[in-house]
Amino acid sequence: MSKPELAKYKDRMDKSVTSLKEDFGGLRTGRASSSLLEGIVVDAYGSTMPITSCAAISVPEPRMISVNVWDKGLVISVEKAIRNSGLGLNPVTDGTTLRVPIPPLTEERRKDLVKIAGKYAEEKRVAVRNIRRDANDDIKKAEKDSHISEDEQKKMITEIQSFTDAAIKRIDEQLKIKEAEIMQV
Repeated sequence: MSKPELAKYKDRMDKSVTSLKEDFGGLRTGRASSSLLEGIVVDAYGSTMPITSCAAISVPEPRMISVNVWDKGLVISVEKAIRNSGLGLNPVTDGTTLRVPIPPLTEERRKDLVKIAGKYAEEKRVAVRNIRRDANDDIKKAEKDSHISEDEQKKMITEIQSFTDAAIKRIDEQLKIKEAEIMQV
């Protein structure tokens, strides 16, 4: 064990913040978005595969998602997967194309989505704090093993805390933006 690499921990924190954006992409707002369906898994050819592996997803209108299934035999499986996704969507089949109208959100559903977004953000905050704990443990161990001085240890712990504060601030900003997007009528 030599001197801890602080950039490694900052990178892990950045990845947590980035993954929050992906989590938020799956949360439904009043507008259609192809990312809404990207997490759906379809039963196809005796196994499961992501919907993007068997269909093209596009957004022709603000409140409509179009799913163009490549194999006619999978249309029913794709439709079933969308219905059972828990997103409250009812696709309309037209040949190999599924049109998925996005219903307007009720006030109650909006509040539920804001709570879910808050949960996602809290999970990422916890992940960032766990990364900080790992970093601090490594720094303290390096100081104990005489790889770094006590002054270096204090400086590094302060730097890790600044990375943590910055990551949590970015998470909170993303949450605020997503909440505003969800509550917008």
